[in-house]
Amino acid sequence: MMLAFMCLCLLLGSTAASSVQSRLSSFVGEYGAGGGTAFSYSSDQLNGQITGLRVRENHNHVIGIQLQYGGIWGSYYGNPSGTLLEVILHRGETITQASGKVASYVNELVFVTSKGRVLKFGQPSGNSFNDFPLYEGSVLRYVSGRYSSVIHSIGFHWGTQPSCVYCKDGAK
Repeated sequence: MMLAFMCLCLLLGSTAASSVQSRLSSFVGEYGAGGGTAFSYSSDQLNGQITGLRVRENHNHVIGIQLQYGGIWGSYYGNPSGTLLEVILHRGETITQASGKVASYVNELVFVTSKGRVLKFGQPSGNSFNDFPLYEGSVLRYVSGRYSSVIHSIGFHWGTQPSCVYCKDGAK
């Protein structure tokens, strides 16, 4: 009986936490033309918060992206050629805004961090977009989109920083 009660409490607690998380999450949709193969970093957030970015660019577009969570690099999506740019976030630094330019593909990505840094990748041409969390205290949790030899489209998923499942020490 006690075991059943504990299971019920855990289930209700995780449902409540899930409900709070979903109320504080936001996603507007993808920017760009679409096409290509879908990608998502949704499962990588179990390793902690975003701690680094690798972006490849050529003279016209953003052609690849890779995110680091809690010191662990996720999968790379895109073309392996072009110029590789890497940024490691400072301890406790989060991404609070994303903007850029799109045409047929993602041409430019700009990230603003909680420490006021502006991280620019790609080329400033096309139609502008600006994305940010709808709820105070939310940060960029993961990105999703579509890719082939370039990044066709990209979307930003915002939420609170939950406790991570597979965090290394200091990666929370």
